[in-house]
Amino acid sequence: MANIGGRPVLILKEGTTRTKGEEARRINMEAAKAIADIIKTSLGPKGMDKMIVDSLGDITVSNDGATILQEMEVAHPAAKLMVNLAKAQDKEAGDGTTTAVVLAGELIEKAEDLLNKDIHPTIIIDGFEKALKYAQEELDNLATKVNPDDKEWLIKVATTAMASKMIRGEKEFLARIAVESVLSVAEEHNGKKVVDIDNVKIMKKKGKSLSETEYVKGIVLDKEVVHRNMPRRVENAKIALLNVSLEVKKPEIDVEVQVSSPQELRGFIEQETKMLQEKVEKIAASGANVVFCQKGIDEVAQHFLAKRGILAARRISEKDMTRLEKATGGRIISNLDDLTPESLGYAGLVEERKVGDDRMIFVENCKNPKAVTILLRAGADTILDEAERGLKDALYVTRNVVEDGKVLWGGGAVQQALAIRLRRYAEKVGGKDQLAIEAFADALESIPRILAENAGMDSVDAIVRLRKEHSEGRISYGIDPIAGDIADMAKLNVVDTYRAVRNALAAATETATLIIKTDDIISAKPYEKEEKKEKGEKEKEEEKGFGKESEF
Repeated sequence: MANIGGRPVLILKEGTTRTKGEEARRINMEAAKAIADIIKTSLGPKGMDKMIVDSLGDITVSNDGATILQEMEVAHPAAKLMVNLAKAQDKEAGDGTTTAVVLAGELIEKAEDLLNKDIHPTIIIDGFEKALKYAQEELDNLATKVNPDDKEWLIKVATTAMASKMIRGEKEFLARIAVESVLSVAEEHNGKKVVDIDNVKIMKKKGKSLSETEYVKGIVLDKEVVHRNMPRRVENAKIALLNVSLEVKKPEIDVEVQVSSPQELRGFIEQETKMLQEKVEKIAASGANVVFCQKGIDEVAQHFLAKRGILAARRISEKDMTRLEKATGGRIISNLDDLTPESLGYAGLVEERKVGDDRMIFVENCKNPKAVTILLRAGADTILDEAERGLKDALYVTRNVVEDGKVLWGGGAVQQALAIRLRRYAEKVGGKDQLAIEAFADALESIPRILAENAGMDSVDAIVRLRKEHSEGRISYGIDPIAGDIADMAKLNVVDTYRAVRNALAAATETATLIIKTDDIISAKPYEKEEKKEKGEKEKEEEKGFGKESEF
């Protein structure tokens, strides 16, 4: 509402609420800090798990930051920004979501202290941006370059990513599987290694234990062989990948065929059979003994394929067809006239096996597969879901090292090293910016402090000792929550990826500055409530109208 010439003028839609100034900033900051506080206790290997029960009663138990925030039904817009931060970190780096959100919350808390000292938000934001830029430059100096093909380094990174998960008892076993998978699907483009994690298929099957998880150098399909007379096992498989329907094509418009005699009907059926037989003959002529079809396979076509001794599966998803193409070296064919021996894929073995209560097709022993499968096993659905999340984290961090060739020491070591450097830098900058840069350093130092708190340690004592070690040049020292002490992360093989740390710093700072900079919240009326009100008003009008008619 605004006043022009003493007359009120409605600017915003009726029902819109507005909060501005310090009140708006305070509300946003409190909401963001509340989100950070929720997942703060889940940081590190001694972090707590969270149980989220959704509106349908489904239960999720996890200590993965991205999963916790994704399952929560967050309503406040500032809180949603924190959820988006976790999603962005998870998408970019695959790890460090909890660190990113906690760091954003700490930056907001430190900024609140400065605001209470009458430091203007713009000065705080400028200081944070300077601190971020300096911290990113220092990260390059702190990073350790590694050989992307060195499996031992990759296993260290993958093991660290799973150290805080529910599956940490099998972290070394699963880390080796993750490393083998990533190295297998890695490709070289313009002299640089690139890894597409979508080419690593994770299949979950309840039963057995985590230690019986299988790594398959090929693809596992949740499909059965389509005909009982087909072979269930084919060695030295030559695979035809078809995006062609092995069925009689139906016309696009409704057509009525009038048959006046049994001979005509037989001729019609024989013609259909002949068409399908010709399709199967083309497949057999190419030398294929296995067929994976993205579309349907008619019963008659199944019969002819079985007579030819060809194993076939149908209705394969587009994503799985692409993976089969990469794993077997074949080519997806959209026209049977293009099917040649050169277009066929190869696998040492294609076999239907029973896994749990289901039958599945294993396409394995491929020569140089650029797509592989991890068949994940566990005794309970909760463990299976958490194992999948942990395994995905391990895959992503391994990918980061393969692509970047850099690592940083974990356990809060890198954050502590950056905090010490930032305090020295702040003294050189001086002025009010110095306060903001020091606040940024304090926020970074909160990561090792929270790790110590979650491990039941005296956090003040741990930070003082950690500062002493770093001031003497031992920059690989961090918090060891397992032993409840500070320790050399280089000896413990606790490693973070360069990409995860760098992205967490940038994303957390951007989110924090966005919230600090906002001083006006304009909220439209919720659509559902407005719709209900309009419906109620309409019903009242109808009732009034009915009343008038009855009186008349």
